[in-house]
Amino acid sequence: MAEQSKKWVLMVTAQTPTNIAVIKYWGKRDENLILAINDSISVTLDPAHLCTTTTVAVSPAFDQDRMWLNGKEMSLAGGRYQNCLREIRARASDVEDEKKGIKITKNDWQNLHVHIASYNNFPTAAGLASSAAGFACLVFSLAKLMNVQEDNGRLSAIARQGSGSACRSLFGGFVKWVMGKEENGSDSIAVPLVDEKHWDELVIIIAVVSSRQKETSSTSGMRETVETSALIEHRAREIVPKRIIQMEEAIQKRDFPTFAQLTCSDSNQFHAVCMDTSPPIFYMNDTSHRVIGCVEKWNRSEGTPQVAYTFDAGPNAVLIARNRKAATLMLQRLLFHFPPNSDTDLNSYVIGDKSILKDAGIQDIKDVEALPPPPEIKDKVPAQKYKGEISYFICTRPGRGPVLLTDESQALLNPETGLPK
Repeated sequence: MAEQSKKWVLMVTAQTPTNIAVIKYWGKRDENLILAINDSISVTLDPAHLCTTTTVAVSPAFDQDRMWLNGKEMSLAGGRYQNCLREIRARASDVEDEKKGIKITKNDWQNLHVHIASYNNFPTAAGLASSAAGFACLVFSLAKLMNVQEDNGRLSAIARQGSGSACRSLFGGFVKWVMGKEENGSDSIAVPLVDEKHWDELVIIIAVVSSRQKETSSTSGMRETVETSALIEHRAREIVPKRIIQMEEAIQKRDFPTFAQLTCSDSNQFHAVCMDTSPPIFYMNDTSHRVIGCVEKWNRSEGTPQVAYTFDAGPNAVLIARNRKAATLMLQRLLFHFPPNSDTDLNSYVIGDKSILKDAGIQDIKDVEALPPPPEIKDKVPAQKYKGEISYFICTRPGRGPVLLTDESQALLNPETGLPK
């Protein structure tokens, strides 16, 4: 490699989905390796609507590792980035690009620097698992660039060292993060349960209550819970192991009533554990509680669950509907209770799979204003409306795992300079 000109740049671009846990991960047994105190299960979201795109580049002209997130340069000095970079470099193989006349040996990777550009098509650090998609994409794309000969399960153990839930974004469909027993974390990996086609009638609606950064980061929140909550140990030891078994079975059988009951209960217990922390942590707000009330009332009136709700470390509601019809009826209820501000364009208020709006018979704001109160609240008129409390809705579905993007126009770095476009 040494004799070659310094001009060449080798690049890889990948896209990785985010995921939402239905059985929550909360609490670590090892802060540095990011080893969880319990197993967790998540659903991967369709990357067409929620994903991270990352381009990684290598060149002998780069004098240091550099990273840009959503166009802004960020420091790579943090231990989590360093862990991921070190682990991937240690597993690098020879790379040859005959067309460009580039040859990199396994040992060269230790002396070469990389440029990383990453873009989230959804708000960062607002409780929508942006770090999960981000670290999964970082590890997946670097592994492709450096010709790492390991499967996604092994890569998940590296992504986990960036962000715990990132390990679950290396697969599509429903995914389980096995907490593992080993001290070095070698058995703390993600395993796919079923792919995204297994239960493809599910529809997911995310109510983005706030896209601001949260007051208590997940990292510090977890640490404080483990140190101060009397409930967390009982949850990790007694409750979660049983729920994991029941949830796996419900997913395999596509048993929505059991799935919904477990999902809602586990979300509520996670937030109860946050409140049991000293000082208490409040990730949900009044709007989150109103969304829960809306779902619970409707589920009860139907006699069987139509929709499950789950909240991560933030106020945004993730609503999983049993099928498209239930999602349409749910969206009508949400738009009735949480109409947009008058100056909001409906096109930017409901994003993602907009065909659900069409199914709901809604074409413009006038149709939203004309929605009748849901039957389950008829006797409680006048029904409460909370205009402007929700920033926007994302309609999506279970989705696939990471993919390479071969179209150069989708790269975030310039192929000549290796700097952001």
